[in-house]
Amino acid sequence: VQLAESGGGLVQAGGSLRLSCAASGRTFSSYPMGWFRQAPGKEREFVATINLIGGSTYYADSVKGRFTISRDNGKNTVYLQMNSLNPEDTAVYYCAARRVYSAGIYSRAGLYDYWGQGTQVTVSS
Repeated sequence: VQLAESGGGLVQAGGSLRLSCAASGRTFSSYPMGWFRQAPGKEREFVATINLIGGSTYYADSVKGRFTISRDNGKNTVYLQMNSLNPEDTAVYYCAARRVYSAGIYSRAGLYDYWGQGTQVTVSS
């Protein structure tokens, strides 16, 4: 599985962005997916996760109520809608896939098997 993120950019505080993660391979619909981010000088942190059919989601407290993860298995794509952005959201955002046929949701980065190259999100104050 190869993952490619897009949709990052520069936005003012209070604005919105939608990130996309396109996956190759016909088994995309079998994988739980996640979004993580890494700010300069900080460790990679969990943002959101969605199970293989999109029926369950889970968010980091810092983004709950502002970010929404979704997936379109027909398009092999997972999305992260980000609203009410603030400068603390500035980071490189990565999508990840876990190679397990499970309806579970996973917030630990070490559980994911495939990673994209990341897309930069910069929020100005």
